[in-house]
Amino acid sequence: MGRVKIGGILQHTDLALVGMMAVPDRPGIAAAIFETLGKRGINALSIVASIDLDNNTQVVLCVASKDVFVAMGLLEPLKERFGGRKVTHRAGVALVSIFGPDFRETSGVAGMMYTALADAGINILSINTSMSSVSCVIDQRRLDDAVAALKDTFEV
Repeated sequence: MGRVKIGGILQHTDLALVGMMAVPDRPGIAAAIFETLGKRGINALSIVASIDLDNNTQVVLCVASKDVFVAMGLLEPLKERFGGRKVTHRAGVALVSIFGPDFRETSGVAGMMYTALADAGINILSINTSMSSVSCVIDQRRLDDAVAALKDTFEV
């Protein structure tokens, strides 16, 4: 596949990755998390949730670095309420995204992005996609390298 045209590359810095891990899966977990954060004015820039083989939910989100400890403090009681195992965080992350109106009709775009980052030696910490964007959370120190790799791979 040749270079795919994209609408652009977005970057968000000064973020932290926060996770509520190994919560027995049941209705209301996501609602409780994001209602609680929203009431305190904490915005999640990226959200990933999945269910593992033990039927536990993992919810991982990016918040502004300034909000990380407040967010963790809000999630801790929810972890207890829902029987979760741990609230985690990782500071110093960035979100890099590519976007384009035709992604839903163009196969392989996500794979191209992940390959570009892998070839540059950049580890992806979290992935989030939509019909028109692909976003990766990475170590903030590698953001410039990630953007350069994406510019080499895609027609911006």
